[in-house]
Amino acid sequence: MATVHEVVDSPLGELLLIGEASATAAGGTALVSLSLPAQKGAALVTDGGPREPAAFREIARQLEAYFAGELSRFAIEYAGGGTDFQRRVWRALEDVPYGRTTTYKEIAARVGASSVGVRAVGTAIGRNPLLVVRPCHRVIGADGALRGYAGGLPAKAHLLGLEGALPS
Repeated sequence: MATVHEVVDSPLGELLLIGEASATAAGGTALVSLSLPAQKGAALVTDGGPREPAAFREIARQLEAYFAGELSRFAIEYAGGGTDFQRRVWRALEDVPYGRTTTYKEIAARVGASSVGVRAVGTAIGRNPLLVVRPCHRVIGADGALRGYAGGLPAKAHLLGLEGALPS
């Protein structure tokens, strides 16, 4: 399936959006990846695929509203991907409300992973290809500390601050 991409400005820097055609998605594009500048493990545009601003117009509008504090939940179609376990973890992330945080241990409990499975949950969260829109930034350490964010801890702190959920 052909992919398209676009770069949009944000308070975190330029965001790289990668999508694929979808008959059911707004604007006809399902989001495959949203990555931050200098993100560890970020998707790259390697095939020279076309930039398609129109394909991401609705996604860009929602991101702009989120960063302006006017949107608390995204309505974006995502493309598939990930293992069954990763998809369960990612669905649990989507249930964490705007302005709230949760812990890796709580996510593990939600997906039926044992206390030993917390590390696997952390790995699945770290492989979330949709930063910002799939809110892995809302997961913090059991001690309330900011832990592991592929986009970097300053970006995580910025997002939590924007949502009024920055732990003290």
